[in-house]
Amino acid sequence: MVTELGTLSRRRVDGAGLADIREKLDAGVRLTMEDGVRLFATPDLTALAALANRERERRWGDVTFFNRNVHVNATNVCEASCIFCSFSRLKTGDAAAYTMSLQEAVGKVKALRGELITEVHIVNGLNPDLPWSYYLDLLRGIKAERPDLHIKAFTAVEIHYFAEKYGMTYEQVFRELIDAGLGSIPGGGAEIFHPRARKKLCDDKVDADGWLEVHRVAHRLGLRSNCTMLFGSIETNEERVDHMLRLRALQDETGGFQTFIPLRFHHENNKLNRLREPTAFDSLRTYAVSRLMLDNIDHIKAYWVMLGVELAQLTLSWGVDDIDGTVREERIYHMAGARTPQTLGRAELVQLIRDAGRIPVERDTLYHVVAEA
Repeated sequence: MVTELGTLSRRRVDGAGLADIREKLDAGVRLTMEDGVRLFATPDLTALAALANRERERRWGDVTFFNRNVHVNATNVCEASCIFCSFSRLKTGDAAAYTMSLQEAVGKVKALRGELITEVHIVNGLNPDLPWSYYLDLLRGIKAERPDLHIKAFTAVEIHYFAEKYGMTYEQVFRELIDAGLGSIPGGGAEIFHPRARKKLCDDKVDADGWLEVHRVAHRLGLRSNCTMLFGSIETNEERVDHMLRLRALQDETGGFQTFIPLRFHHENNKLNRLREPTAFDSLRTYAVSRLMLDNIDHIKAYWVMLGVELAQLTLSWGVDDIDGTVREERIYHMAGARTPQTLGRAELVQLIRDAGRIPVERDTLYHVVAEA
């Protein structure tokens, strides 16, 4: 474990023209927009890794977290027409559109009755055909089947949609979901906050201010949440840093974000298939800059499903301290061309982390330690 830069690393950082940023980090001075843009622009990935790894190890040493979770995507019917999305279908009856019955959706959890899992992760499309009771009954059904499970469900985009469609405030939506069993919310739907990119990517769903307000309300009600950023499509480096700064500002206000998850753009089966996907270099750089800019968010997570197992393993030296979980069945990124496995077993996650020279620690959703592997 390294908590200070060695002589060679320090020379590398300073030689890359990042001495003033290193000095800021040494002094605990917060990085600015200009600093973030410079970090993205540096061609020296080794220097960037040295800075990010030091910040990671100052917080967590060699510990790398994972959990045992299952994903449930109950419907992909979605009114929004995000041009980067390969998962959604605009209406019921379209090719590859589906909506699970409550019995089918709860059955995904019921099938794992004998399995040691701690979390169910639920993300859906914005389905105009479903009543509000569907979502409440989905949570109640899961809780009845597995009362021990933490339910992390419904992105801010979904919460905003529920509020508009069913005539409620964000707080009313949350209170009813909490009564039905909701434990926290995922960080999806953030995409890129900057209006230039967001208008092109996802103009017909909640804007940045709305996304942030949903999480603000969630945090006020005692729910913890994650936050994300889609990277590698049409956004600029300045827009990436702007996105991080908006998250950092809300975290200063509420303290409710647990982890930040950069989500790598996949181009298959969507309207951006002409674009090249982010390189490994760009992916590693994005994780490193995230760790350096988001000084008030405890964890940086590499979602191995969309990043790839080998690259996710590499991120553990570029600022990342969490590699997600077992997942079980993932649809969103696999419909976009991801060729990663549908699931990794606990033993596989443990070995992956150990092979990277880190210490695997199983956590629950709220980062309580379940077991040191």
